[in-house]
Amino acid sequence: MDTITGIDFAILDFLQERLSCEALNTLMPIITYLGSAGAIWIITAAILLIFRGYRRNGVMMCVGLLLCFIIGNLLLKNLVARDRPCWINESVELLVSVPKDYSFPSGHSMVAFASTVILLHTDKRFGIPALILACLIAFSRLYLYVHFPTDVAAGTLIGCGIGIAVCVAGDRILKPRSTL
Repeated sequence: MDTITGIDFAILDFLQERLSCEALNTLMPIITYLGSAGAIWIITAAILLIFRGYRRNGVMMCVGLLLCFIIGNLLLKNLVARDRPCWINESVELLVSVPKDYSFPSGHSMVAFASTVILLHTDKRFGIPALILACLIAFSRLYLYVHFPTDVAAGTLIGCGIGIAVCVAGDRILKPRSTL
């Protein structure tokens, strides 16, 4: 086992040993479920697309979600092909189904933070609650033992990068308050 994976497991094991409790065992699967397949973010983007004053935000979120899917799920997960911690250490009893795809990067974290950056940029009233939810989703992936901390950190950074890129491009291409 390499040094990074050893540190990753030390953090995951610490969380399992020190933070595990019935309240979090109930709450974390619900929070992670909100981020499954980008569900909460897709729903948010769809709602924004409905309202004329928020269509620009919705379009930007859709672009960000698509880029996360292509870069994270189609490219990086398959290129890196990192096993999940729950595949390596099967002694931890999971509170969710064992994921079938690779671990790196965390798609939940990537989509959550790309969406959050876009929402913070376009409307802080939506962005601040999104940031809280994104942090909870990212933490849930560690608590549930389905991602390494480095997977979540990479997903967070890549997601923020995608979000920033979409905001820069969106500001150049889409006029604020456009009537798309």
